[in-house]
Amino acid sequence: MKHYPLCGKGHLPEVVILADGNFPRPRSAVEMLKRLPIVCCDGATGKLLRHGYKPHAIVGDGDSLSSVLRKQYASIIHLEKEQETNDLSKAFRFCLEKGWRNILILGATGKREDHTLGNISLLMDYMSCAQVQMLTDYGLFTPVCGDSEFESFPGQQVSVFNMGCTYLKGENLAYPLSPFTNWWQGTLNEATETRFRVITDGKLLVYRVGGLLK
Repeated sequence: MKHYPLCGKGHLPEVVILADGNFPRPRSAVEMLKRLPIVCCDGATGKLLRHGYKPHAIVGDGDSLSSVLRKQYASIIHLEKEQETNDLSKAFRFCLEKGWRNILILGATGKREDHTLGNISLLMDYMSCAQVQMLTDYGLFTPVCGDSEFESFPGQQVSVFNMGCTYLKGENLAYPLSPFTNWWQGTLNEATETRFRVITDGKLLVYRVGGLLK
């Protein structure tokens, strides 16, 4: 059974991808930008620099970069002109090429809701290549396949979204799980212990409110 800790001290990813949504606000999330390599989607470059951080790499199709930034950071810009995937997927592929397999995505929500939904849905594609999670200002999205255990704390709100399973059971959750057919049915559950488990025969997207170690 695979174990998924909360993000924080002692449980850091190898690399952070910064997408072009809302810049992360939680202090612990910002701390990760200080400690880890940052692969920046090109549209997020200006925000990252304004907050005082330097990217390890800038990845995308380049359409959001000013001529000044193109010149100043030419040595770390990696352009992909194809338009079949978005800049988040381009940044994810770059991380894989560099050998990173434990990846945290920041800044992928906020702004346009269609982009937010698209970015969240991509986690289900990424999970086959790496351990990937998405941290927002409010919680942590984790895509899983099969039986899984999650670090938590009593009272932590949890949502479990069925992404293709036909069997689903939970342990150490306040309310029973089943292979829900609508996403809303999996929302507003609650952990009762410091760990909870999902027993399933397919793919799930699990959301833990907060998502950061205190």
